Amino acid sequence: MHLYLVRHPRPIVAANTCYGRTDLAVAAEEVALAHASLLPVLPRKAMLFSSPLRRCTELSVSLADTLDCAAPTYDERLAEMHFGDWEMRSWDDIPRASVNAWSNDMVGYQPGGGESVLQVAQRVRAFRDELTELNIEHAIVICHAGIIRLLAACEHGLSIPEMALYAAQKPHKIRYGELLVVDC
Repeated sequence: MHLYLVRHPRPIVAANTCYGRTDLAVAAEEVALAHASLLPVLPRKAMLFSSPLRRCTELSVSLADTLDCAAPTYDERLAEMHFGDWEMRSWDDIPRASVNAWSNDMVGYQPGGGESVLQVAQRVRAFRDELTELNIEHAIVICHAGIIRLLAACEHGLSIPEMALYAAQKPHKIRYGELLVVDC
């Protein structure tokens, strides 16, 4: 299976904001820009999966129409990590001790009382395992940088805790609207 992992377009949010699971809008121009750059490289008639968050659904609907795909399948397991009471706060306003606690336990700590990377890895692995069972040639997944890192980690044959650690330690360099292709 060829897995086409796409990060959502840039959401409308102030820079340096921890927004995780918050459902943010995206400017129409950002959706159009991502759509135009992805259209030449994505397969037609592929199965399309998406995080249910608006910054992903707007792009997934746009691509489904143009690529002649069935309606996107929205899956909660593809939503970004929930950062609890850190959501919509400036990273500078989050107490340094809390950020340090997360740095000391990147896999198990629950930032802001939200989800741990391990919990997110469990739901992402469950999605990936079900996707494999579909036995399809191409799947497009519109989601978030953290989810993309976890889905890519699945392909290394790691256990769920190892997958979580791999994704947590990997520097975040996935641009908005960027495509990563993984051959499974």
